[in-house]
Amino acid sequence: MASAQAKDSPRIVIVGGVAGGASAAARCRRLCENASITIFERGPYISFANCGLPYYVGSVIKTKEDLLVASVGLFRNRLNVDVRLRQEVTKIDRQKKTVDVTDLENKRSYQEKYDYLVLAPGAEPIRPKLEGIDLEGVYSIRDIPDASHIKEWISKNNAKSAVVVGGGFIGLEMAENLCLLNLKVHLVEALPQLMPAMDPEMLPPLYRKMKEHGVDIIFHDGLKSIKKEESSSGKSSLRVITASGNFVVADMVILGIGVRPDAHLAKDCGLKIGSLGGIVVDEHMKTSDDNIYAVGDAVEVDDFLFPGEKTLLALAGPANRQARIAVESILGRKNHTFRGVQGTFVCGAFGMVVAATGASEKKLQKRGWKQGCEYETAVIHAGSHAGYYPNSKTIHLKLIFGLKDGKILGAQAVGEDGVDKRIDCIAMAIQAGMTVMDIEESELCYAPQFGSAKDPVNLAGMVASNILRGDVQQTHWLEHEEWLNDSMTKKGENEKNILIDVRNPEEVQAEPVPHAQNIPLRDIRSHLEKLPKEKEIAVFCRSGQRSYLASRILCQLGYHVKNISGGFLSYRDAKASSDISG
Repeated sequence: MASAQAKDSPRIVIVGGVAGGASAAARCRRLCENASITIFERGPYISFANCGLPYYVGSVIKTKEDLLVASVGLFRNRLNVDVRLRQEVTKIDRQKKTVDVTDLENKRSYQEKYDYLVLAPGAEPIRPKLEGIDLEGVYSIRDIPDASHIKEWISKNNAKSAVVVGGGFIGLEMAENLCLLNLKVHLVEALPQLMPAMDPEMLPPLYRKMKEHGVDIIFHDGLKSIKKEESSSGKSSLRVITASGNFVVADMVILGIGVRPDAHLAKDCGLKIGSLGGIVVDEHMKTSDDNIYAVGDAVEVDDFLFPGEKTLLALAGPANRQARIAVESILGRKNHTFRGVQGTFVCGAFGMVVAATGASEKKLQKRGWKQGCEYETAVIHAGSHAGYYPNSKTIHLKLIFGLKDGKILGAQAVGEDGVDKRIDCIAMAIQAGMTVMDIEESELCYAPQFGSAKDPVNLAGMVASNILRGDVQQTHWLEHEEWLNDSMTKKGENEKNILIDVRNPEEVQAEPVPHAQNIPLRDIRSHLEKLPKEKEIAVFCRSGQRSYLASRILCQLGYHVKNISGGFLSYRDAKASSDISG
């Protein structure tokens, strides 16, 4: 139980700066002028934009000063916060309510008392214990000094090539920025896809762009070891050996394998650690100790869509919000609680934007959900703005929703423009508990250079609502392996179904789907004799719109017909994804 003095003038110690710790300090001062606030940060900067580090490496961000979100002077002069840089908290004594601190500059150790402790240690890069992982030229990137060392290595060694290990956020962004420096980039990924939070068939548009920029993507092959090699000229290089035994020789290696919660300090003092390795907190961000709170990448939080299920999410936005809630709870404001995370993210690389919110199909399937039973998807390929206005770009968007009630469960999108806007709209719809019928009717801003009268969000809602209302039955390319591996007969027919392409002949000639019968939409009514009613007819066009019209015609004439979701564009990407996964 905190003393009356602690409530009036609490001594608050914050471990870690950057996003969570810095936000906690700022919010605390705004709410309580009498609080004593101290931040311990083991690095040389109190608050910096760690999401901008790859762009500093690539010189998109010109100086490291541009990465500094707030200075020590600002915290001291404007917020009256005691900031102690290059000082690491090494131990917490929960009984005495003290922390042991080591000054990393002069190796001096001392203790500091607290009434409340806020832990914001963040996450640490995963560095597997493999041969050669500590060689010169092998880097992880967590802070500004890491980024500076990478820039120095490239300049000093006149680096011409790099291997990036891992295809998540850091891997993609580092690959792009190394390409901007004219390095040949090889990206090594153990999984059969990049961006593991996405469903695999959404990603081939990104892969095509990466290959256009000269990136060599190696799927299904993780890192095994790294060895140093010396050439006859005396210049050293690194041989990166993969699990398959293949290798790539490059001048440097960037490890973007992922991150894990930096929960060592919490674990050592006996705080409860969850099954995912993160610090356990409640809805107020309070740990298993009433006087210790934790925020940011090191904590396990509730999944917004599936309350009670825990997850990890290393993103700055949730860390900032958690910090506000933790401090408000410390200062007696108990009505503000953390509602959980739904994993909304966006990543830009090589001119493409990848974004998602909520559950993926992979996540639902791990829960035992089945497509066509518990959930369904609506896939569209729509312009980022009105097609008659110049420079409209295709957005590939998948909406995931519950079949029982139409509740929106998630969405993913890939494209060159307008992707973030649409995912943000759907993210808010998920927060509000909306259904696909709600976004079908959502009133969104429109002018030809910004959107369409039927925005992609509306269109996705319309497609999903058509499914729920029974206006159309749909199927998916990935449900029919024979359609992707060309095992149908030459007439596009097998024992169970007929595959009909309703595109115009010139489209089919330019981008054929092997063995599909071509009956253009304009001719569908005059070719009914070719379509047996005893078989299922699957129809597709380029994006799904014309085949929807064909399916409406045929179903009203007594045919058993299904529209193939996403049309040829989804076929192309589903086939590419299937070929990668083997």
